[in-house]
Amino acid sequence: MERVSLADRDPTEAVDGVDLVVLAGGDEMNVQHFEIEPGATVPAHSHPHEQTGFVVQGELTFVVDDEEVVVGPDDSYAIPGGETHAAENRGDETVRGVDIFSPPRENPDWRD
Repeated sequence: MERVSLADRDPTEAVDGVDLVVLAGGDEMNVQHFEIEPGATVPAHSHPHEQTGFVVQGELTFVVDDEEVVVGPDDSYAIPGGETHAAENRGDETVRGVDIFSPPRENPDWRD
C-alpha cells in the first residue's frame, strides 16, 4: 500500500495560476491534486487517459467543443480519453480538487 500526503509533495505550476501535485498511484491509475487560481485557464488539450475528478472548493468551467460545463463543490466529472477540453476559473475563489487518471499521468507542462 502507498500513502502520499499532499503536504509531502511540492506542486508543479503547469501554467500561470494552475498548480498540480501527483499523489498516490499504481500501475492502472493515479491521483492528482489541483489548485486553479481565479482568472487562470488550463488551455485546450487532450490526452489518452480517462480522467475523473471531484471539486472540493470553488467553481470550474470546462469547455468541451462549444459546450460549457460548470462544476462546483461536491460535483464530480468524467472526461473520456482523447476528448479535447479546457478549464477556466471564472470565479473569485481558488478551485481545489482531485483528478484520477487511467493510465497514470505525470504533471503536464502546458507552457510549451
